[in-house]
Amino acid sequence: MKRHCPPKAPFAITIVRLAAALLFADAVWLEANAYAQTDEIQVYDAVIAEPGKFDLTLHNNFTPIGLKTPAFPGAIIPDKSLNGVPEFGYGIKDWWEGGLYLPLYSVSKGHGATLDGFKLRSLFVSPNAADRAFFYGINFEYSVNARYWEVSRFSSEVRPIIGTHLGKWDIIVNPILDTEYTRFKDLEFAPCVRVAYRQSKAWIFAVEEYADFGSISRFQPSNQQSHQLFGVVDWNTKLVNIEAGVGFGLTSATDRLTIKLMLSRDLSW
Repeated sequence: MKRHCPPKAPFAITIVRLAAALLFADAVWLEANAYAQTDEIQVYDAVIAEPGKFDLTLHNNFTPIGLKTPAFPGAIIPDKSLNGVPEFGYGIKDWWEGGLYLPLYSVSKGHGATLDGFKLRSLFVSPNAADRAFFYGINFEYSVNARYWEVSRFSSEVRPIIGTHLGKWDIIVNPILDTEYTRFKDLEFAPCVRVAYRQSKAWIFAVEEYADFGSISRFQPSNQQSHQLFGVVDWNTKLVNIEAGVGFGLTSATDRLTIKLMLSRDLSW
């Protein structure tokens, strides 16, 4: 019978060093992966385009003070990056809207101007959500990604929508689940919440929070989670609806300062 002899000291030290390096790399990966770049910073309110009509939303967000480490090797660095996308929506039914995001784009350090992919979505909601005291919906999104935008070439989002109108106040929750088509336990929990005060038909003031807790099987430690708090102003005009906000990072794994701007209108005039 063969005996399993202990390894020689130099080899054992090499193994220990390699294991330590892998653990360190994994820790760095987990911390960096707690926050990923995004083209769209928005809480869905279940309001969709009327059947047979198109609408257009231009999403742009700029990060004056952001993370200087990429979420994965070769990824876009958040610090001082501009990310955005035109979003085209089409009302299919009073409870169903289809959408196309094309093209996703960025301007960032190290990469310059890039095209980051495109997305398709299908949004199902309670009809006439703006007039309901309680409303709900669910959005399914499918993404094709450039190699510097996401680790996976293909990814998806499932976004439930739950909200209520309480007089002039709105409370909306989107408990989002993201997937890169690996294991079920790798689903990532990235919820967002909006509390808004409708001062008038033209002006709305809101506070929004965007978070990323990590995979549903193992939430990240609190200091490695992403939490960003936004102050938001909506101005609805006859020509275009404007949503602008400033976000502040609440953890070290979050961009410290982000500015978002959304311009939207009905293309049916």
